[in-house]
Amino acid sequence: MSGQRKRALVVGGTGPTGPFIVNGLRQRGYGVTIFHRGTHEIPEIPDDVEHIHGDPHFAETIEAALVGRTFDLVVASYGRLRLLAAALKGRAGQFIGIGGYAAYRGWVDPYRLEPPGMTSPVPEEAPVVATEQEQSFAWKIAQSEQAVFAAHPTATVFRYPYVYGPYQVRPREWSFMRRLLEGRREIILPHYGLSLSTHGWAGNLGHAVLLAADQPEIAAGKVYNCGDLEQLTLAQVVQTIAATLGREVEIIPVSYEVAGPHRARVLSPQGHQLLDLTRIRTELGYRDLLGVREALARTVDWYLAHPPERGGDIERALGDTFDYAAEDRLIALYRQGQALLQSAVGEEEEIKWHPYAHPKDAGKLRDQRDR
Repeated sequence: MSGQRKRALVVGGTGPTGPFIVNGLRQRGYGVTIFHRGTHEIPEIPDDVEHIHGDPHFAETIEAALVGRTFDLVVASYGRLRLLAAALKGRAGQFIGIGGYAAYRGWVDPYRLEPPGMTSPVPEEAPVVATEQEQSFAWKIAQSEQAVFAAHPTATVFRYPYVYGPYQVRPREWSFMRRLLEGRREIILPHYGLSLSTHGWAGNLGHAVLLAADQPEIAAGKVYNCGDLEQLTLAQVVQTIAATLGREVEIIPVSYEVAGPHRARVLSPQGHQLLDLTRIRTELGYRDLLGVREALARTVDWYLAHPPERGGDIERALGDTFDYAAEDRLIALYRQGQALLQSAVGEEEEIKWHPYAHPKDAGKLRDQRDR
């Protein structure tokens, strides 16, 4: 194809990271085609981008949509990755597959580990789910990764974390935003608001994928974790959202076990899920385009301008009933429990000195507190 414009195929393209990838490739001189169902057209995709409308979830519909087509670069960010990899074998100069962190053993089911819960941070070499019996969903993700490398040995696979930003089908930020916009001040958080899980702003993740497109020799045959370099606790996420909205907020920190439907606000019943980002930083030179606070603020602004329909598809996907009466009952019980515990403990004098010796007189072996 010497002298011709390079062609890139982005499978998907209208989800959270798609516009960043599509427009990044256009800026690099690619002629870009997106392959998606056509049910969600968005203004961020320019008119010069070709659309192939079809279903990327089945071998026959993939082949029908892409028959006879070859591409210099394929970014498969949607659909069934293993089927796309097989269909495009020998038809893609560079193949980049987007998977997820759920492939790691223990990520979906932390009780498979002993002791339960992921160690932190989780490197790319950590074991993935090896059998369908262990965890079917995670096993399929891991199998898709293997299928990519079987069909494209020089491919690159990215393990996406939770993605936040526009066009997220399950935007957890909206759960907090709607409450604050409707005058709620108390936000109930499981794990006492202290859980830490790797998140990634869509623009940062799109940037990570483009770094692999820019450096195919380095990225060939590799799996990369990706996400924001700085992570906030869940309470800090809520506080950042509240500050962006100009609202006051009080965190109601409860255990996971009593959080009820609010457990959906965290990604694991065991708390922390942090990815090791050393490889992508050192090999591809990844740095965040936006820090987490600015990225969250932009996300909030976007959902202010594009609020999900009350009770619509997005809120149903969130599994959030916005049952404020039930929340008020839990908050009242929390306050009663706190008062009861405080009365049982009483006021104890705090020991204010540190444990190390602090001699005031030269030559004495022990200080004034006999340390």
